Amino acid sequence: MNEAYDIAVVGSGFGGSLLAMIAHQLGRSVILLEKNKHPRFAIGESSTPLSNILLENLATRYDLPGVAPLSKWGSWQKTYPHVACGLKRGFTFYHHVLGEPYMSDPDHQRQLLVAASPHDRIADTHWYRAEVDHLFVKEAQKLGVQYLDEVKLLSASESESEIRLQGCRNNFSVRAQFVVDATGPRGFLHHALALQEAPLPGFPATQALFSHFTGVARFAEQIPDHGSELPPYPVDDAAVHHVFDGGWIWVLRFNNGITSAGVAATDELAGRLRLSEGPAAWQRLLDSLPALKKLFANSQATQPFVYMPRVSFRSNSVAGKRWALLPSAAGFVDPLLSTGFPLTLLGVRRLAEIIERDWEKSGFAASLQTYAAQTDNELLAAAELIAALYAAMDRFPAFASLSILYFAAASFSESARRLGKARLAPSFLLHDDPHFGPAMHHCLQRAKSACTKLEMDELAKDVSRAIERINVAGLANPDRRNWYAVDANDLLNSADKLKSTKQEVSQLLEKCGFCK
Repeated sequence: MNEAYDIAVVGSGFGGSLLAMIAHQLGRSVILLEKNKHPRFAIGESSTPLSNILLENLATRYDLPGVAPLSKWGSWQKTYPHVACGLKRGFTFYHHVLGEPYMSDPDHQRQLLVAASPHDRIADTHWYRAEVDHLFVKEAQKLGVQYLDEVKLLSASESESEIRLQGCRNNFSVRAQFVVDATGPRGFLHHALALQEAPLPGFPATQALFSHFTGVARFAEQIPDHGSELPPYPVDDAAVHHVFDGGWIWVLRFNNGITSAGVAATDELAGRLRLSEGPAAWQRLLDSLPALKKLFANSQATQPFVYMPRVSFRSNSVAGKRWALLPSAAGFVDPLLSTGFPLTLLGVRRLAEIIERDWEKSGFAASLQTYAAQTDNELLAAAELIAALYAAMDRFPAFASLSILYFAAASFSESARRLGKARLAPSFLLHDDPHFGPAMHHCLQRAKSACTKLEMDELAKDVSRAIERINVAGLANPDRRNWYAVDANDLLNSADKLKSTKQEVSQLLEKCGFCK
């Protein structure tokens, strides 16, 4: 090949394929390039309410009916029952002490359950990426996007008018006016353009080890009974986080019998566990967590274990004159809190708007630099929060309080967008909000020294004050004892915070299918 396109998108994960579809719908000639062949293993699997409304809005705005059903569990099961996914009703956190059994916790002092939906039909999902990414590629091809796989790109040479990509596949060469890198951290353009890494200030060095498994039991069956008190959702139908000093384990269940699980840990803990040894390290970790050892007692890994010696990443450049990195290629912090999906989709939306509004106009370059700054600032905001969470993993009350900052910002952002008021929440984590941004920073700094019960109680009060203007989900209410169900009254009573009326909120709830 030696053809010219308006846009070349490198990497056919869901983000790259989605942007390629949007660019095609905007009238641009597009080629989508992939070094492997679908279906292929990938992680980054957990959607969120904010991710779902972003995906839903993109599907509507750019006429992508094949993508829209993926925004909620019910429509996914109706439209694509053959594409594996998992039911995600919320975020589940349990605190463990390495080497000790998990004890009864009737007062919920070592757990945090935050529901994201009132019932299954409109719930979030876990994406079995091997099949979901393949679906996105097939949808792109249906629309007319040129797609080529098994392309190993070797170079990118930029001139005044285009970028030439060359690689190994019958002397592959293609020219494009604009290139988008969707290949993930330390990806194609990072190497081809010799981009440099930049630090994530204050973020601990971390490592990860993960795989897919069969035969994983449900954690609800391994822990002491809750008695007559029912949790706000089945605790395993969620993004499950098992937190301990120095790290955490994720467990995401799909409806095809596969469970995604892995550990992210600081270098200090990873060194003690010798994570680089793969399966042996995983077993050592399970041996130190009796409840999780029972959980995985009959499990089998279906993929070779993947070891990551460095998890976090930040590029010192996000965009140039004729290229841009998707957020997933510009940086990565940690799987904790499922921040990857919303950051990626916010980036897709912003690049789509630039292509729609500024293509071949004088403002294109300036818009790309604004995109670069937004992408980097949101990565830094996520890193500051997650670094504080790592530092508090041995003090679960502080960890739970800090987590509420994320859930308050995310629920407010989702609600604002569903009400057609995206201007109220333009940034991830509302980090540039003049009130919430500084208050969140204060809480994250204070948490570093909150060790006594009195100090952690004061931190909880600080968090409650910080989220007051944006708390539309009844969060930080001590009466709920770390179990937060989805309650329509919380949103109705917060209508004024969203610059709306109770009637508008009530109409929104009906439209979204809040009631079964």
